[in-house]
Amino acid sequence: MAIRTTGPSGQCDNEPGAAEAALPELLAPAGGLDQMLAAIAAGADAIYAGLGGFNARVSARGFTDDEFARGCVVAHAHGVRVYVTLNVFVFDDELADAVALGAHAQELGVDALIVADSGLACALRAAIPGVEIHLSTQAGVHSEGAVRLAADELGVERVTTARELAVDEIAALCATGVPIEVFCHGAICIGYSGACEFSALRRGRSAMRGDCTQPCRLAYDLVDEAGESVVSVEGDRLLCPRDYLGIAHLPELVGAGVASLKIEGRMKNPDYVFNVVRVWRRALDMLRDGAWDAAAVSALERELGRSFNRGFTDAYLRGRSGAELMSFERAINQGVRVGHLVTVGHEEVTVELDTAVAAGDTLEIRFYPGADARPDVPKRWPQVPCPVDAAAGERVVVHCKRKVDAGCEVYLIRSAGVLGQTATALGHMRVEADAVVPVARAVEILPFEAAMIVGDVPEAALTEPTEKGASDRMVFAWRLMDADPRGELDLSDAVVVLDEVCRAADASRTRSLMRRAGRVVCRNLGQVAMARELGVAFDVAAPVFCANRVTLAWLRGLGAGCVYVPAELVAHDAERVAELSACPGVLGPVDAGRPELMVCEHCLLTAEGACATDATGQVRCRDCSRRQQARFLVERDGTHLPVVIDACGRTRIFLS
Repeated sequence: MAIRTTGPSGQCDNEPGAAEAALPELLAPAGGLDQMLAAIAAGADAIYAGLGGFNARVSARGFTDDEFARGCVVAHAHGVRVYVTLNVFVFDDELADAVALGAHAQELGVDALIVADSGLACALRAAIPGVEIHLSTQAGVHSEGAVRLAADELGVERVTTARELAVDEIAALCATGVPIEVFCHGAICIGYSGACEFSALRRGRSAMRGDCTQPCRLAYDLVDEAGESVVSVEGDRLLCPRDYLGIAHLPELVGAGVASLKIEGRMKNPDYVFNVVRVWRRALDMLRDGAWDAAAVSALERELGRSFNRGFTDAYLRGRSGAELMSFERAINQGVRVGHLVTVGHEEVTVELDTAVAAGDTLEIRFYPGADARPDVPKRWPQVPCPVDAAAGERVVVHCKRKVDAGCEVYLIRSAGVLGQTATALGHMRVEADAVVPVARAVEILPFEAAMIVGDVPEAALTEPTEKGASDRMVFAWRLMDADPRGELDLSDAVVVLDEVCRAADASRTRSLMRRAGRVVCRNLGQVAMARELGVAFDVAAPVFCANRVTLAWLRGLGAGCVYVPAELVAHDAERVAELSACPGVLGPVDAGRPELMVCEHCLLTAEGACATDATGQVRCRDCSRRQQARFLVERDGTHLPVVIDACGRTRIFLS
């Protein structure tokens, strides 16, 4: 495979030949200046970071203005671009401040802004001439139609797709010609990004506002109608996925034409950023130089395992989302396997190594006490320091006072080598950053108003009521998979609430519903594009998230009638959305009767054991008998949350 380099926004510097593919940008996270410098030292092509508020990691330490400006100067000196995340949804009283922050970021040296809120994207475009905007994964882009709509109607220069997409779906999005950014490594939300109100409705802190409490990492039980547990897997982290690991699919992703490979981790330490970025840099260079092979992939994966991870999975890229996706046993660092115990003595054990370790590495011994163990036996696995450097195949004696058994697996969970190499690299980069004298760029902010921002949409779009339709009968599309499996029902008197997700496999069913329904409620941008193409009457609801009047005007400009505000806004921000809610045609949550906490591609019923298959070995979710039985996810406080699995195998969790 011939490889070309890329220019700004992942655009190619020269026209490709038939057999060529562009080398994508390597995009690294930075939660502070040290992480930013570590990413530059490790070979990142671009860095994304939060600056102040309005970003999806509000608890990250972040930067001072001086640190960020210095970091931008150092980055640009190394040919590295810098993006700032403004990827939360904003209220009317925050729009001006969010725009001002975007302009301020440009003054300090940023190259592009990553945005989720459509109204904010419109406001930034109107107020800051020449601003480059990338659409965040929080906007929930799953389809070609959504990509084209974002590029044509929002004017974004790049789109970050949902993590759940398979390689062939990513390739189809790249074929639109819009630069596509995909996640390649790091932590995954089990729920579809932008479609999760779990933290907001159960904990009072919104993921859509950057303050997620990570309910997917907590312990749960899954019970039947009688309250009996049906879980058969080891562990209770039923919503905790492993970390995304796409490195084995790098040739496919490059061949698909992705513009940017994004590493998750704005909450991670500098050593994580340094190690993960340098391994991915090495992988891209190997692919460019024709040195790619299976053995190389295995070695790269082991190196990545030396940094924080919850175990790794490439299930989504392979079009899978079953139990192999999950880290049921624990939601903390799992490290990488380095060997097993061969003998156990008095306060010492002997480890036979599969891979090299170094003096100062922290090793973890995976010892399972068993059901008959005394109650005082510690549940946490013993962690012990490695005393010497040793190569694969060697044996090392390690001090361990806790009871363990021969045969236990041993994992490296903290690498002294990675920490030392990071410290050395940071020392050099800090000297460079300290010598910088940043000079602020002048950025003009133009005045903006909602009606003006969206071009031809008159002010009446915000004040005149829109006819909702002849019928109040509302049905949810995911329920129709079972009630109307052949797509034969007459829905002309119904408002059909479409699914939150619209991927390639959903397109045919969605089109059929649109043609038969009296009206539809679109819940992602792909469905909006489809409804406009078919000329059907449509409304919009979350995860098409509307929290301000500019977003409302933009949606009306696309042709939307009614706009349903999300349940979490009504629950926690009713006063702030009062002005929006007063607009005719703005309604309460579409799922007000039973608010949905999250939707995920993973089937939660796989915690009960392997799925049944048909005569050909295929899993047929539609025929699954488990789906017909009541299931509840039980929180630690005893709260029972209803769980429903649709005929596609997607999980929906509802407020009790």
